[in-house]
Amino acid sequence: MKHDERRIATKLAKIMAVLCVRNTQLEALHAGLTPITRTGDYSDVFVLDADGRRISWTEVSRIDEDEMRSLMRDIVNRLYTFHLYANEPKLQAQIERWMAVADKWHEPEIDPRTISSSAKLLYKAR
Repeated sequence: MKHDERRIATKLAKIMAVLCVRNTQLEALHAGLTPITRTGDYSDVFVLDADGRRISWTEVSRIDEDEMRSLMRDIVNRLYTFHLYANEPKLQAQIERWMAVADKWHEPEIDPRTISSSAKLLYKAR
């Protein structure tokens, strides 16, 4: 893959993450109090539910089906809108505004779980 293609893909991935994933209902799920852990891995944190069950933080579900469905719908709608209106001045203005934030993020890496076996072989050969 050419350097220019990687640079463009990097910028596109970051700005889509900001506009289409970060600033969604995910923010509401992220809001609230974060428990304190002394171990660093939250294995010392527990949730007590309404039935009195003590559930390890590492095992508790933090999002229910309705929230997940709603979040995915929100992300899909934003991705769809991004693709359809990427060249519109209003969206371009948002892209410009948020790019300063996105540029500070770590560089993306290839996620081998996303690509097929043949694509993995092709990628390794480069």
